[in-house]
Amino acid sequence: MQATDPSNQVSYRGTGRRKSAIVRVRLVPGSGEVKINGKVGEEYLQFNPTYLANAKAPLESLGLENDYDILVNAHGGGLTGQADAIRLGVARALCQLDPENRKPLKLEGYLTRDPRAKERRKYGLRKARKAPQYSKR
Repeated sequence: MQATDPSNQVSYRGTGRRKSAIVRVRLVPGSGEVKINGKVGEEYLQFNPTYLANAKAPLESLGLENDYDILVNAHGGGLTGQADAIRLGVARALCQLDPENRKPLKLEGYLTRDPRAKERRKYGLRKARKAPQYSKR
């Protein structure tokens, strides 16, 4: 969905989810900065280069890493889940920017939502699958 900011700047939105992390992403024309919950991206992702590269991967695959700023509102989950959710949100926003972007992003696997989530706990067990110790006598 294309929206205009208060400063009359065009922005593109995308939502990303992974495990229990939910992320709302806005792409705004800029210089390639990442802001997550009001903090600089490197600081929020604890200066982990893997997380940052993961979040910027869709932009880099299209060669747009220095053309758009990524503004993120993230909650839930941990840093790994949030970084992967940001990747999905950025990819979805890029599809709004130009429908031609969909095919290369799909081939790279950036538009696929990772369905894995924590399994629920079952009664009679300690965790989802961990059973109490079995004693024969």
